[in-house]
Amino acid sequence: MKHLLLLVGILCASSALAAPPTPPSSPPPAKPATTAVPAETTAVTRHSVTIDGATLRYTATAGTLLLYDAKHQPTASVFYIAYTQDGAHSDTRPVTFAYNGGPGFASALVDLGGFGPMRIVWPAPGDVRTTQPPYKLVPNQFSILKSTDLVFIDAVGTGYSRIVGEGKPKDFYGVSEDAAAFAQFIQRYITLNHRWNSPKFLLGESYGTTRNAVLADDLVNKGIYLNGVIMCSTVLDFLSINSAPGNDLPYISYLPSYAAIAWYHHRLNPMPPELAAYVKQVEQFAAGPYANALFQGTALPAADKQQMAAQLAQYTGLSQALWLKADLRMPLPVFRRNVMGNDTMTGRYDERYTTFELQPLLPQPGRGNLGATTSAYSGALTATMNRYVAQMLHYRSDRPYVQSSFAVFRAWNWSYTPPLGELGMGVGNRTTCCGTNVAPALARAMSNDPGMQLMMNNGYYDTATPFFATEYTLNHMKLPAAIQKNVHWHFYPVGHMLYFNPKVLPRVDHDIDAFIENASTSS
Repeated sequence: MKHLLLLVGILCASSALAAPPTPPSSPPPAKPATTAVPAETTAVTRHSVTIDGATLRYTATAGTLLLYDAKHQPTASVFYIAYTQDGAHSDTRPVTFAYNGGPGFASALVDLGGFGPMRIVWPAPGDVRTTQPPYKLVPNQFSILKSTDLVFIDAVGTGYSRIVGEGKPKDFYGVSEDAAAFAQFIQRYITLNHRWNSPKFLLGESYGTTRNAVLADDLVNKGIYLNGVIMCSTVLDFLSINSAPGNDLPYISYLPSYAAIAWYHHRLNPMPPELAAYVKQVEQFAAGPYANALFQGTALPAADKQQMAAQLAQYTGLSQALWLKADLRMPLPVFRRNVMGNDTMTGRYDERYTTFELQPLLPQPGRGNLGATTSAYSGALTATMNRYVAQMLHYRSDRPYVQSSFAVFRAWNWSYTPPLGELGMGVGNRTTCCGTNVAPALARAMSNDPGMQLMMNNGYYDTATPFFATEYTLNHMKLPAAIQKNVHWHFYPVGHMLYFNPKVLPRVDHDIDAFIENASTSS
């Protein structure tokens, strides 16, 4: 018993000794680990291409440049492909910085799509065979490399561009942040490659046009003046394309596109003989009688509503009953699902393409497919870009090339306070209450750099960025008459990607060539 008591005493003493003391205050959280910073790299190859019957020799450089924060700590590694004409003088040879949009899309589409020295042979609407491998990559006899050196830039989070070092997603995934990153890249590129005196251009597609507006303003503020800005399938004011209760502007903006698409698919009776003239007729109707009817809302007399629905049916090929059911406000998904009159759906990016509806009984279209346009080009673009970079440009990476990143899109900060808002009514937060609007940034850039030329390229069959919305936005930028003459308009029978129609591609590239040549020599 004595031994047992002794053992119990020892155990109790041990327990007392082992009791944890009062814990100290928690240490500060560990600093998040930084991502390893890769070295800047380049892969240089030499090529030639025949354009307009003349051989052009050029150097292709596939590489990366680092971006830095205010403390000169690396934050991102940005991938680019540059094509420069051999033997050209950098002081007179233009350079164009080009990119796609999304946000969250790499620049491969605008490169291999039809502007760079090599291009993919895209499948025509209804041609299923050419959507399958092997895909054709051919020399681009229409490339705008004829008139300008080209630098295709992948936004951070796309292509091979990625966050490194001290960088965080919030540093890049936003309207202002994205433009600032591109401005730093361009500044570094023209410094390292001695292009400060070159005529300079921006070329953006889709959200790349949104980027163009803010980026042009940023560059001009840095003293980097631009000879021209090239817009392909433009959206500057998202209020003009995003329908919401009380906002009828998108219905007005989309109507001429609906009419053009119905014309293409022969859904009209009688069929107007000429597309451009027909579109102008519908534009006048949309901005006049149709806008007035929508403005009246429920005060519109029933007889007038019936008459308006009948006219809308005549212009679009949709039934009068459907227009009445839609209260004269036709949502884009409903139009795309009904314009063909069967269980097929047209493509948002290019309404010439169609696909079968997998769930036709749903009141709204299901998300069971990629969409007609994406299904047509996605396989060719993904396979060809990976093969092209590795086998023809000899650029090596242990990471996949990211054509599109929904993670970037989901994380995007759409808040943007545009300049030139001092005369606003002071209601709301002036950022995203009514949709992002970067048009004032472009207006300020053109005012501060009054020699800057602006090229607006639009497709009639594009319902991602409808052309009439672009016209509306530009007409409300309040540009002085002296600057308005710097705006040059072009419309093509294509969709969002202007180069998808091989019959139109020569005209598109020729128009861009002429624009660059004129803007480079205007001084």
